[in-house]
Amino acid sequence: MEEAFIPVMPGQKFKFGCGPSVSCFNDCCHDLNQFLTPYDIICLKNSLGITSTEFLAKYTTRHAGEQTGLPVIALLTDPATDLACIFLTENGCGIYDARPSSCRMYPLARLARRDRQSGVIREEYMVIRESFCMGHGEGEEWTSEAWIENQGLALYNEMNDIVMEIISLKNVKMPGALDLRSSFLIETALYDLDRFKTEIVEGESFDAPPEMIEAARNDDVELFKLAVEWLKKTVF
Repeated sequence: MEEAFIPVMPGQKFKFGCGPSVSCFNDCCHDLNQFLTPYDIICLKNSLGITSTEFLAKYTTRHAGEQTGLPVIALLTDPATDLACIFLTENGCGIYDARPSSCRMYPLARLARRDRQSGVIREEYMVIRESFCMGHGEGEEWTSEAWIENQGLALYNEMNDIVMEIISLKNVKMPGALDLRSSFLIETALYDLDRFKTEIVEGESFDAPPEMIEAARNDDVELFKLAVEWLKKTVF
């Protein structure tokens, strides 16, 4: 498969469209290696009406990142259908409204870097052109800003940027392989929020302002932010 990555400057337009009328529709949902972010899992498990623990057990596999050593969660694929996404149906994506951020972002790629001194996130975008994709030149013209708004990516990007803090801390303070305890705590806090809430937040020894705990009980985004702060203090 041939690929090209074409930088897209702010305000610069690209043309792209995808749907049943495009000849390659659903091809990108096969032969898949789909990594999930913590916020992907929040949206998917809520859409399916199950807990994060149930979602992880039923729909994912776990790996360790080659460079970071951090837990990596991947979506299961169906070996009987050319490693298709487990949520792919004859009519397309079966969880479209809760689809992962990488599906929403395509054909864009986002590179984000946090300035070590200022903490400011700096973004760059590129259009990915792959030989199998017939969507280029179809549909409407987009800027990267318009595409992000159209695909509902703002909160996904914000949450993914929070994960960058954990990756940076891991690389600085705990280079190399993780011990079993640290790996378990990181995976639980980032990916298995329902378990984190039940076993840790509701524990008698959890140390956080009452208003933060109350907000976390009622909102998964606030719960995730609390989990990240807990990881910084407990693991790193």
